[in-house]
Amino acid sequence: MTSIRPLPAYLVQRFHGWRATTYQDNRAWYRRLAESGQHPRAMVISCCDSRVHVTSIFGADEGEFFIHRNIANLVPPYTPDGERHGTSAAVEYAVTSLGVAHIVVLGHSNCGGVKGCHDMCTGHAPQLEEKTSFVGRWMDILRPGFDKVAHLPDAEILQALEKQAVLTSLENLLTFPFVKEAIDNDLLTLHGLWNNTGEGLLENYDPARGGFFPV
Repeated sequence: MTSIRPLPAYLVQRFHGWRATTYQDNRAWYRRLAESGQHPRAMVISCCDSRVHVTSIFGADEGEFFIHRNIANLVPPYTPDGERHGTSAAVEYAVTSLGVAHIVVLGHSNCGGVKGCHDMCTGHAPQLEEKTSFVGRWMDILRPGFDKVAHLPDAEILQALEKQAVLTSLENLLTFPFVKEAIDNDLLTLHGLWNNTGEGLLENYDPARGGFFPV
């Protein structure tokens, strides 16, 4: 464990600044959260991308969202094979233990994971085809989505594939029996969003109109 080092100085300084200001001004609120447990109304599944800041987009406070982040905001199909499934575990906990009322899948522009899937599917990323590539095997979840947009012009395909990542996740969420049961009992709703990080825009998927439209 010789590679483990103390926290970088700039993060230590930021922590002490936060504790002296934000925490001190809201100490009672933080203690209440700690003692009463979490009761989030929504789960948000978003990308690991550092430019996607879920709580800032929605002006959320601590305790409001149960957030799960992974490469390209993907949800795999329900696969109860006894193996380790981080995203599926998060979904299970959110629905069966926390009882969230909403699951929001949030995609975004210029997604590196989605571009990796595109490059892999077009033969330009042989390293992602290797069985040893964790990213490549994760992005296999999106391969069916690529087939749906492969006919589009090059200038449109990446954004379309980013939105397909959201739709793929929504479709896969419906394969989880406890998700489907909660929806059928009017205890849960699913939502698909796409965030243009550069323009500060948000689009919502409307199944009735068959596309993403500005919020």
